[in-house]
Amino acid sequence: MFMLDVRSFMGTDCDTEHYLVVAKCRGRLAVSKQAAQKFDVERFNLRKLSENEVRKQYQVKVSNSFAASENFSDSEDVNRAWENVKENIKTSAKKSLNRYELKRHKPWFGEECLGSLDQRNHVKMQWVQHPSQSNVDNVNNVRREASRHFRKTKRRII
Repeated sequence: MFMLDVRSFMGTDCDTEHYLVVAKCRGRLAVSKQAAQKFDVERFNLRKLSENEVRKQYQVKVSNSFAASENFSDSEDVNRAWENVKENIKTSAKKSLNRYELKRHKPWFGEECLGSLDQRNHVKMQWVQHPSQSNVDNVNNVRREASRHFRKTKRRII
């Protein structure tokens, strides 16, 4: 791996006294095609299994699907048998457990937070233009207040 380009961006605000550094690298990554295709996995709501009714319903559906496909022969391929077992379990889970839905988070960063962020950026620019101890203390105080405001807003909304 080797570096193509390295740049620092002094205008980017990372809420520290450090500056953002971006580097372009070139290298080779070895990824197998099978590993890249495994991300298309269905997720089921397994928390429903803690309820007795749902658990019993799931058990009945799985046992019924296995009873229906009980005619496995000894000469049948192991991989084909595994595919049948996997499909039986998946179809039973689809019917009784449903899919797992990801949580949708409420947006918390609104106008109040934007005003606090603008104030922090303004004070930081004053410190960059006139670096003195009073400006450093002012930046630290405003950063602390902005972080508290962000944290309180996020806790209140979420």
